[in-house]
Amino acid sequence: MTDRQIAAGTGRLYGVGLGPGDPDLMTVRAAALIGKADVVAYHSARHGRSIARSIAARYLREGQIEEPLVYPVTTETTDHPGGYRGALDEFYEEAAARLAVHLDAGRDVVVLAEGDPMFYGSYMHMHKRLAHRYPTEVVPGVTSVSAAAARLGRPLVEAEEVLTILPGTLPEEELTARLAATDSAAILKLGRTFPTVRRALERSGRLADAQFVERATMAGERMAPLAEVDPESVPYFSVAILPSRIGLPTDEAPSSKEGQVVVVGLGPAGPLWLTPEARGELAAADDLVGYTTYLDRVPVRPGQQRHGSDNKVEAERAEFALDLARRGRRVAVVSSGDPGVFAMATAVLEAACADPYREVPVRIVPGMTAAHAAASRAGAPLGHDYAVVSLSDRLKPWSAVATRLRAAASADLVLALYNPGSRSRTTQVGLARDLLLEHRAPDTPVVLARDVGGPTERVRTVRLADLDPAEVDMRTILLIGSSQTQAVRRGDGTEVVWTPRRYPED
Repeated sequence: MTDRQIAAGTGRLYGVGLGPGDPDLMTVRAAALIGKADVVAYHSARHGRSIARSIAARYLREGQIEEPLVYPVTTETTDHPGGYRGALDEFYEEAAARLAVHLDAGRDVVVLAEGDPMFYGSYMHMHKRLAHRYPTEVVPGVTSVSAAAARLGRPLVEAEEVLTILPGTLPEEELTARLAATDSAAILKLGRTFPTVRRALERSGRLADAQFVERATMAGERMAPLAEVDPESVPYFSVAILPSRIGLPTDEAPSSKEGQVVVVGLGPAGPLWLTPEARGELAAADDLVGYTTYLDRVPVRPGQQRHGSDNKVEAERAEFALDLARRGRRVAVVSSGDPGVFAMATAVLEAACADPYREVPVRIVPGMTAAHAAASRAGAPLGHDYAVVSLSDRLKPWSAVATRLRAAASADLVLALYNPGSRSRTTQVGLARDLLLEHRAPDTPVVLARDVGGPTERVRTVRLADLDPAEVDMRTILLIGSSQTQAVRRGDGTEVVWTPRRYPED
């Protein structure tokens, strides 16, 4: 017999969600099962009072067997040899064994669970230990998150927004990163974690939007802006809500806000290369400004204004963004890769350091560089000292490019070459190759990485002497090895390129 071929005469296990606290918010199915169960089990702390039982009290009947499952510890320390987790695991095993006795005797057992049984609920520990042995049904319930949003009267998510559910017990850095990256959020398990949660909301720039809900739908319900809540007054049964950005009040005109410009690095390709901080800044912006090709990589959000332009008007684009910020707009200027590497950060700061933009707040949010992305695909060619040079002579003369290439080559530095060629610049790659061959061996590894992270990605390695300019365009980055760089064919057939961290003595 398999675990699912249950012997006749055994009882049935029910995990019953009670909803957020108000008995009227229980489902009809939950109320019916509680009323006819042979055994009703519920968790409680050592004081013996059970919130779950109090919610279900009106549906209990005389003659039912009650099984209080009393936690040996809650937040306090323990001398259990397995520590806090060991004490709880032992308790869950003992509790499951107690319920199994009733099930084996043919009695149906209802395990009460506040909210939803499978949503941070204690019932799941019984489910994992018993559901494979007995016929089981889980009855869902309204979660505290849904109840809090309903009581606030604020949408959680709308359109393509993303809702993130977080336990307040996460480390502060993790909370901060996740809050910065999401549209909407609910943070549970507050109580003693509240100071950490508040700091994470503040560091992620989300504190002003956060709402606090205590005991939603229950006696003693309280709601307030989270920033105004006294940490000493926060119970475990409370939740922090970041409502839908689309649903935020709009009673203030944009001109009444303090404008700012944030220059955001998108990384080399799609959303997998985007940092949580960058994701959050893009979502929070009133206006997005950038080269149209890069703007197309940012999801469209209701209410945001998008201002695309050509790739050759960086100065005009920067001044446009700063003018928007002067009018009280929160502006994100998007840039591929890292905005400080041959990208928009310089153009914005150059304009921001002159009148009339000196007072406009400007921040830079970094992104994954094209060089680092390409290097990761090839192996570790940038494992030792390296130089980054743009081959474009649109903003500097070729003589300056050649001087820098010779200096880096004579110093035996690995080279990352940006902007190697375009339809109007077809000679630079060949000139750079011939110049480098004066200092490097013909078989020096060269990584050609095109559209890294994109749908047409292609990364391969050639000898420096075999570098063909016709195979290089503006979407390609070149990584030229030093005298120490190795290109090695491994046992699985893949080729990796790496530069040793140790350099030989003279």
